[in-house]
Formats: sequence, structure tokens, C-alpha cells
Amino acid sequence: MLLEKEIQQKNFKSPQQKLAINLLYTTNWLNYQYHQHFKNHKITVQQFNVLRILRGQYPDYCSLKVIKERMLDRMSDASRIVDKLVEKKYIIRHQCPSDRRSVNLMISDKGLAILKELDVIDESTKDMFKHLSTKEVDKLNQLLDALRG
Repeated sequence: MLLEKEIQQKNFKSPQQKLAINLLYTTNWLNYQYHQHFKNHKITVQQFNVLRILRGQYPDYCSLKVIKERMLDRMSDASRIVDKLVEKKYIIRHQCPSDRRSVNLMISDKGLAILKELDVIDESTKDMFKHLSTKEVDKLNQLLDALRG
């Protein structure tokens, strides 16, 4: 659906302003779609992101620094997210023996299990983009990469 209809605004100051608003609106739309999957599992999009990062490192440990570098939402408080995931027993935290200030993190079996349940999201993501051809998806990916420089 056209952005103009979605937000009931006919005119924009410039095509760039419309693009920025369109990207923000679409990001919120995507977040809502993902949130629908997570609400029954009582995890957030950011927690899901951390669990996927740790699954990618599994069976090796991962530092908090690596998680912060790889997170999709750079404004998230990674330490707080990790604490919540440890409380839920989705992550195992070990003190680094060589550096007491550093913490090693690993996804637990329970964390792997919840990710396995949530793997349906990958199929749902395809449905979110069903109105675009593969060629259009590739082009949009190229454009977004170019936008970020």
C-alpha cells in the first residue's frame, strides 16, 4: 500500500524526506510482524538477535564485545539483554579465567530449543516480501547497502 494512504499524508518536502519516513514506517511494520512471533515466547526482538548471534558461535563461547558489535540494534543495552537471557536460562555465563573483567557467553540447550521453535520466522519472512520478485529483493538489498555507504 502507498505510504501516502498508510499515514494519510499527501505531500512531502522532498523525495528524500518521503524515503526517510517510508523507511521508518516500514521498519516499524517489520518490527510488528516479528513481535507477533515473539510475544508467545516472551522474548524481544533484541533478545532473539542475541540468541541468534550466540547460536552462530556455538559451541564456542562469545564475548559481550562481539555481541555488541554484531547486534542489529546498536542502541540496545547488550548487558541488560544478556542478563535477562541468563535469568531465563537461555544463555550460560562463565567468568573468563584469564581476565576476570571479561565474561564468556554461550547459548544453552534451552536457548537452542527456543530458536528451533522460532525458526519458522525465516519462512514467515519470505511471506512478508511476497509482493516483491527475487530480482526486486536483490535490488532493494543493494540499494539499502548503498544508502549506508
